[in-house]
Amino acid sequence: MLKGIPKILSPQLLKVLCEMGHSDTIVIADGNFPAESIGKDAVVIRMDGHGTCEILEAILQLFPLDTYVEKPFHLMQVMKGDPVETPIWNRYREIVNAADPRGEAVIGEIERFAFYEKARSAYAVIATGEEALYANIMLQKGVVFF
Repeated sequence: MLKGIPKILSPQLLKVLCEMGHSDTIVIADGNFPAESIGKDAVVIRMDGHGTCEILEAILQLFPLDTYVEKPFHLMQVMKGDPVETPIWNRYREIVNAADPRGEAVIGEIERFAFYEKARSAYAVIATGEEALYANIMLQKGVVFF
């Protein structure tokens, strides 16, 4: 056990977060996301019993968002005409506001199929049990300043 590390972060996930370098991306995927096929060239971490919010909150305690890009945090944009509400995005904004001094200005949206394509080059994909629709997140790692 370690002190100060959120308990939800498994040894595998901690290792991945540590291995990632500046500008590498990680996807926190909802339960409908095709994590295994999209992440076939990435490290896929199964966290099926957990939701995206609790994982995001824990990761952002250790993981700096990239300061060299305007939007290091991306959401999967809702398809035009899809009758889906995304109240979970409000919780994401709260988490980011607490974790990054730039606040929700770091959040962007990527069209659904472009999100899938970009996710194929992610360093890792976390497969969660999140039931909310369009709850997928892509984070770009920043520099850890000593």
